[in-house]
Amino acid sequence: MARPVTLFTGQWADMTLETLCQKASSWGYDGIELPCWGDHFNVQKALHEPGYCEGRHALLAKYGLKCWAISNHLAGQAVCDLIDERHKIILPDHVWGDGNPEGVRKRAAQEMMDTARAAAKMGVKVVNGFTGSSIWHLLYSFPPVSDAMIAAGFQDLADRWNPILDVFQKEGVKFALEVHPTEIAFDIYSAETALKAMDHRKEFGFNFDPSHLLWQMVDPVEFIRYFPDRIYHVHVKDAARTLNGRSGILGSHLNFGDPRRGWDFRSPGRGQVDFDAIARALNATGYQGPLSIEWEDPSMEREYGAAEAAAFTKKTMGFAAPASLFDSAFSEASKK
Repeated sequence: MARPVTLFTGQWADMTLETLCQKASSWGYDGIELPCWGDHFNVQKALHEPGYCEGRHALLAKYGLKCWAISNHLAGQAVCDLIDERHKIILPDHVWGDGNPEGVRKRAAQEMMDTARAAAKMGVKVVNGFTGSSIWHLLYSFPPVSDAMIAAGFQDLADRWNPILDVFQKEGVKFALEVHPTEIAFDIYSAETALKAMDHRKEFGFNFDPSHLLWQMVDPVEFIRYFPDRIYHVHVKDAARTLNGRSGILGSHLNFGDPRRGWDFRSPGRGQVDFDAIARALNATGYQGPLSIEWEDPSMEREYGAAEAAAFTKKTMGFAAPASLFDSAFSEASKK
């Protein structure tokens, strides 16, 4: 069975959900990955307003769309982060509160618990998001970083996320961490360490996004092969390294879209990610979930790009694993 192609609408929250559903349907999408910001999905309304989740489904169905996952990257980011003024921009007012860092982290944790409950009410089995990291700033080991400092960061992950994941377990929902710079897990080794810190509990897995691996020069296909049973959701997102001898992969403190950067995001099929190889690797793992396009390309008009991305993904990644090998007919014929 072909996997559904959905659109993650986190970068489209300036549009109403209905406007975007109408557009997404016309572009050929099968569904929407709902972000918990804008008017697309509100965790507290889902929990406290009768009929809210039914209304979301009805709106999607009006345009022939479904929902397989919701995402709460923004609240999740604040659970383990060292909180500063950047977080006020991305967090709901009731999570930011007075801005006291430990209070923000605790309210963010509560919001993620509520997100698991809201997902269950919505009838979806996966919540995508970030964890944040108390040790991202220690990435480069100078001044010298001890093993104990890194271990303390992964212990902080376990201490803060195990109570959250207890709620996920109770609600029958999985959390899919998007492996991503600024998170506790950003490549294969750090993802492996995060799994160990969480004692490999089944509620904790990954939202596979090849774009963030590629620019770090991590092989996205190898990530799938390394964690075949932990890919709970997939983002289709492209990137390209544009190293010219003047820049590196750290971005040079230049914003997305600046041509001087050493890498940037691309519309699917226009970068350096090998999506055919990824589709084959996902087939080998038996992944049947959605292929959710997270569209970001600073050099392309987004509606053109989103429509093109849907067609590209269905053509390039839409094939299912075979029921039998292509030469099995020979052995069957020999029996006759």
